[in-house]
Amino acid sequence: MVEITEDANTMKEKGNEAFKSSEWENAINFYTKAIKLGEKEKNKELPIFYKNRAAAYLKTESFERAESDCTKSLEYQPNDQKALFRRVQSLEALERFEEAYRDARTIWNNDPNFKPIQPYLERLHKVVQDRVAINAQTSTKVSKMMELAFDIGAERSKRETAMSNLVVLAREKAGADVMFRENIATRVGKLFKVEKNDEILVNAIRVIDDICIKSLHYTKKIINELGIPWFLQILDSKNPDRVMSAQHCLQVILNSFSGLTNKEDSKPDQQLVEDNKNEIDTILTCLVYATTDRTITGEARDAVVELLIRNAHYQTLNWAERLIEQKGLYRLMEICSELEEYKYESAMPITPSSRTIASVCLARIYENMYYDEARQRFIAHIDEYIRDKLLNPEFESKVRVVVALTSLLLGPLDVGNTIFARDGIMQMILAMASDDELLHQKVASECLIAAASKKDKAKALIASGVEILKKLYHSKDEGIRVRALVGLCKLGSSGGLDASIRPFAEGSTVKLAEACRRFLIKPGKDKDIRKFAAEGLSFLTLDADVKEKLIDDKLAIQALIELAKTGDQSVIYGVVTTLVNLVNAYEKQEMLPELMELAKFAKHHVPEESELDDPDFVAKRINTLAEEGITVALVALSKTESDNAKEMIARVFNAICSETSVRGKIVQQGGARVLIQLALKGTEKGKRNAGQALSRLGITINPEQAFPGQRSLEVVRPLLNQLHPDYSALENFEALLALCNLAQMNDSVRNRIMKEKGMSRIEMFLMEDHILLTRAATQVICNMVLNEDYIKWHEGDNDRVKFLALLCEEEDEETALACSGALAILTSNSAKCCEKMITPSSWLEILHTLIANPSPDVQFRGIVIIHNMIRQSKTVAEKIFDTDVLQLLMGVTQLNDEKRSKAIEEAKLCLKTAEDMKLIQEKKDDANDMMPDVFQQPQNEDLEEENE
Repeated sequence: MVEITEDANTMKEKGNEAFKSSEWENAINFYTKAIKLGEKEKNKELPIFYKNRAAAYLKTESFERAESDCTKSLEYQPNDQKALFRRVQSLEALERFEEAYRDARTIWNNDPNFKPIQPYLERLHKVVQDRVAINAQTSTKVSKMMELAFDIGAERSKRETAMSNLVVLAREKAGADVMFRENIATRVGKLFKVEKNDEILVNAIRVIDDICIKSLHYTKKIINELGIPWFLQILDSKNPDRVMSAQHCLQVILNSFSGLTNKEDSKPDQQLVEDNKNEIDTILTCLVYATTDRTITGEARDAVVELLIRNAHYQTLNWAERLIEQKGLYRLMEICSELEEYKYESAMPITPSSRTIASVCLARIYENMYYDEARQRFIAHIDEYIRDKLLNPEFESKVRVVVALTSLLLGPLDVGNTIFARDGIMQMILAMASDDELLHQKVASECLIAAASKKDKAKALIASGVEILKKLYHSKDEGIRVRALVGLCKLGSSGGLDASIRPFAEGSTVKLAEACRRFLIKPGKDKDIRKFAAEGLSFLTLDADVKEKLIDDKLAIQALIELAKTGDQSVIYGVVTTLVNLVNAYEKQEMLPELMELAKFAKHHVPEESELDDPDFVAKRINTLAEEGITVALVALSKTESDNAKEMIARVFNAICSETSVRGKIVQQGGARVLIQLALKGTEKGKRNAGQALSRLGITINPEQAFPGQRSLEVVRPLLNQLHPDYSALENFEALLALCNLAQMNDSVRNRIMKEKGMSRIEMFLMEDHILLTRAATQVICNMVLNEDYIKWHEGDNDRVKFLALLCEEEDEETALACSGALAILTSNSAKCCEKMITPSSWLEILHTLIANPSPDVQFRGIVIIHNMIRQSKTVAEKIFDTDVLQLLMGVTQLNDEKRSKAIEEAKLCLKTAEDMKLIQEKKDDANDMMPDVFQQPQNEDLEEENE
């Protein structure tokens, strides 16, 4: 026992040493060890351990934890001055001002001579007094709205308005504080037992959501009051708004417990996750069990699975392995095996999207299996499910196996192929396809379609499955026919983009496409049949002849877009892949001419691209799709949780944005908002395509219209991400142009660029050999120098001013204009920058270049720079006038050129300022004698002709 106590004290001493060395994280680790050891021994110094760790947490701005540790310390030693003082600091940072003031008063009452508390007491007294007035007004509003909103007998419209107002008030800290004190969670809990109005219920959920966002303290209290199962109960609805609100609320609670946010680079705070492990694990367990709950709606089930998808990745809550441990794969496979049209006693309600969402979840979990043992464990769990079903003598179980296998092939493809390759599986599916039972034919044909994803599988199916599919195509049931058609389409497109490879006879793909079209546009067809028709086209549109025929078919294009507008997750693959093919947004392998010649010499097959895929044909297809409303369709489909689907959507957007004439429509129809989301989350290629699309919008459209309000700040990061050394020069150039336009908007945007450390990335392009990249970077800088913080950067210990000065000598007029413009602003605002102008050894040559520049605008800006240098620093001015700059300026004043009128006037002002500063004497009589040759005017026309 004594040894543990000594160890705890040793850890405390090590923590103190680390704290003195400003090693805050190390100090926290040592204090944490001291606490764990001290709790076992019931060490008398435990309050000190907590108090010390709180001090370290304050240094790392972990205010919630600091407050918690101070509270624990005070449980052992009430009224301890240091613990109270540190809690005051924590509470103030957390904006819990009243509580902070209460602790500050306690310290003052116990020891009026404790000087460190005095500034806090004064500051908090003022804040609390101000908040009393604000809270009084807010409290009155909240009380009035709550009284009306929760009065079941009141008029419906008034209650709806009152609850809507509570949502607005809850977004403000003062409003949330009042509602929390008024026990709104309890009242909302009771409301759900009696209320039937969905609009009121949805807004009640949003109120709880907004309060939970405000603080972990509030979240914990609300969870204790309502219980985690309550949040799953409110999710159980068919109303999409209610389901979405409840889902968002659950994610907010998880974010509060873990420190996650909705930002792209957000990662959980591991200490916070550890502190709230019980709550997070309870939510996970509840969600896992809810996946196969037969009593909830299909919409609620989808929302639950989407929550698992969002938190499975190792960069979020790393639930992937925990889901395997909790038999989550088995439950997801149960969802994957469900069929809407196959009803039996234990069937669970699903939506058309349920199987797709479950397959995405399986794929996300498998992505997080980073080592062989984990992947084998994943496959073992899937095998266990398949084996259990196949051992069941009822044929229904075999049907469910095939349905689940289809979902696997659409999700974690490698796992699906592994199962498909098992002995007897393919034979069982082919036998089922040959059965007379319509459901069996339907299920088997869907599985064959999904299985033909790789060329080796396609070849095997061509050999053994084509005849079966042809037979099914002649079925009397349209659902069977359309599925068989998709299977034939997929096998017929296995040659890919290579126009010289045709697995089927010439013209077969066009005939198959015509068959798909009939299913797609025929009136009265249900969505399921149209979905499969679109999927068939997704394979056939690899053929350029099919693309051209389809794009000229307005009815088919409109049917495709209308199908996309439904937002049904199960239609995403077919619709988006078709669109990707139509606009040629697929990834193309670059074929070097040398390698092609080598391949021909070696008599290897060389892929051939159709002439119908030339840029002119692609541009025509893009314009047609834009006219038909493709943006609205893409916006509807972008709600998917599948990163691969998001990547395809981003590819289509980027291809459409390549056409300048349609960019306005994309913005008008909500494309910019979706592109920002796609550029921040998803695959690297998806983010890259979305980022380039945003750049293109930002180039040609006024940024205030393209990215209004908060969106102008949100778009900064995606654009900066395009300034990547591995990206093409075109991508870099477009992003720089968009950033240049964006930086013109206001200082809020410029501050965001600075905050995102964007200027370091932009300035790297000043050293590029590519003149367009250098020019674009200087133009961004010219707009950014309007920012005060960026001006201070130039005043620091760096060569930024020097580099801009050297670039003024560039032959490219646009680059020189931007650099001289930036320097004109810098020198007008900073004496330090004026001094830096003469740091380059060639400073005089730079001034010569500016004064005698062939561009009137560059010349004018150059003379403005010199004027600023004279005004800002007498030392610099004296150094300037020790050279021939005086003669050059006087020469400019003698010019007779309307284009240079601004430069001439500025030169006169320079000389006047120099005279006022008594740096030069007026020399009007010999001005012409002092003019260098570059400014001498021709004396007469004869002389000019003689010189010629």
